[in-house]
Amino acid sequence: MWKGAPFGSFLKAKELRNNETDSEKVLWEKLRNNQIKGLKFRRQHPVNLYIVDFYCHKLKLIIELDGDYHALREQVSKDIERTEALSLMGLEVIRFKNDEVMNDIDSVLLRITSWIEKIENSNGPSPKGS
Repeated sequence: MWKGAPFGSFLKAKELRNNETDSEKVLWEKLRNNQIKGLKFRRQHPVNLYIVDFYCHKLKLIIELDGDYHALREQVSKDIERTEALSLMGLEVIRFKNDEVMNDIDSVLLRITSWIEKIENSNGPSPKGS
């Protein structure tokens, strides 16, 4: 559980997991079961007042998928605020468009892997067994 997430967020997250988008399904199939660098990702996970699409607690990495409505001026502003708020909590946020996931999943996975390596390199070597 993420500190500060209201109980209702967990119920909403469960509902979102049961009604995931096609792009979320495609990416989840690649992230689940520790398939990328042995890292555990959670989907539709409450983080404070937000529910993020995918979250890796070990790296404090959030992956967000954006549909067409994210291009609307009002939503762009909200996404910027959301990303800034999550960053202030010490979390890294990477965003992809749904079309990227659906049309070029290999490129998306390469970018996620590169982001992970950047975080791991900035944190220094981790102790064995963690």
